[in-house]
Amino acid sequence: MVSKNTVCLWYDGTAVEAARFYAATFPDSSVGAIHRAPGDFPSGKEGDVLLVEFTVMGIPCIGLNGGPAFKHNEAFSFQVATDDQAETDRLWNTIVGNGGQESACGWCKDKWGLSWQITPRALTDAIADPDRAAAKRAFDAMMQMTKIDIAAIEAARRG
Repeated sequence: MVSKNTVCLWYDGTAVEAARFYAATFPDSSVGAIHRAPGDFPSGKEGDVLLVEFTVMGIPCIGLNGGPAFKHNEAFSFQVATDDQAETDRLWNTIVGNGGQESACGWCKDKWGLSWQITPRALTDAIADPDRAAAKRAFDAMMQMTKIDIAAIEAARRG
């Protein structure tokens, strides 16, 4: 990989499947080299896929098939800024509809447990509104949502 700083994500034997899903779902994403273990390791055998290089929206990543010892949690997430409701719906529905699960306030998890924040730019603009009352109304509306509804955020912002 060209980048000096790379996100390493731990999987239990499914790094290639995850990388292919991300490449098919997000723009500017791809799967690169797949590296096989040169010897046996705690969760696999010589020749098993150990690492997969991939890019998610321009961010270089490595998927490590490290075994069942560690699980993803909300302490790490990818935040994806969306431009409209169609993009928000497409990404959300693809993640959740392929074995993922909904969470609150625009967060969801993919089937591997990796957290994603599908965040419309309209939401970011609304909660940063210099009119603090408008920002609070938008924020309060967001707190009631799973997938973000841009029209509802904008209506709340307007009051």
